[in-house]
Amino acid sequence: MAADKAARGAAVEAAARRHLENAGLSWLAGNVRYRGGELDLVMFDPAAASLVFVEVRYRRDTAFGGGAASVDAGKRRRLLLAAQLYLSAHPVHAQAPCRFDVVEASGEPPRLHWLRDAFRADDC
Repeated sequence: MAADKAARGAAVEAAARRHLENAGLSWLAGNVRYRGGELDLVMFDPAAASLVFVEVRYRRDTAFGGGAASVDAGKRRRLLLAAQLYLSAHPVHAQAPCRFDVVEASGEPPRLHWLRDAFRADDC
């Protein structure tokens, strides 16, 4: 069961990455783990000259809310902390504007919905 969930998560993250790359973003890193938080995807948006931290959320059924609804205040704080740690570890990006996006995936096969600038650091 856990292996199935991990495989589903990896497949959805790969699909989200392809979707974002097809939209013009460049992949920098994936599954970046820090104590207290993880970044699913780290991308660069050349059109906005911005670093993009992407949370990918899969829901088989959206009856209880979509993926973006599950990115609550606690999750946003953990993402912000992980982003700060990423920037500390990669000083070349430290001065770049940043944003937080969410890619929702739902159904079988998964349908993707990209929410740009889903939340801001001020919201955390």
